Amino acid sequence: KIKMKILIMGLPGSGKTTLASKLTPILKAKWLNADVVRKTDQHFDFSKSGRIKQAERMKQLADRKVNEGHIVVADFICPTVETRRIFNADFTIWLDTIEASDFEDTNEMFEKPIVANGDDADIIIKEKNAEGWVDTIVSTLNTIGNNA
Repeated sequence: KIKMKILIMGLPGSGKTTLASKLTPILKAKWLNADVVRKTDQHFDFSKSGRIKQAERMKQLADRKVNEGHIVVADFICPTVETRRIFNADFTIWLDTIEASDFEDTNEMFEKPIVANGDDADIIIKEKNAEGWVDTIVSTLNTIGNNA
């Protein structure tokens, strides 16, 4: 059985939660939604240090589930190279579907993955079409699983 940590990242409003909601049941994965985690922990600090704490918290929760033998789908902004390094996903899906969000502070902080080196995003999605991307993502993950 595949155990892995999948990150669905992008600006607020890019479609992360919608994609996660479609992907999670197909993969029989555990779902970590950043908004739910923030509410549960009553942690609403969106500063740079607050974002780092959120990435650390999401990593701890995801790693625990992976160590229990699960696939984990985590959807959260993960706005900087540092937060993505901290979360340390096995597979990253970047929803590059909008130019800017309604949150100016997030827009200013957001660092697009450096796609050229190939290790910041495994799949880049440019249009809001979660239904249309699920099969592509699942077949890509199956290919990885079969080569592991």
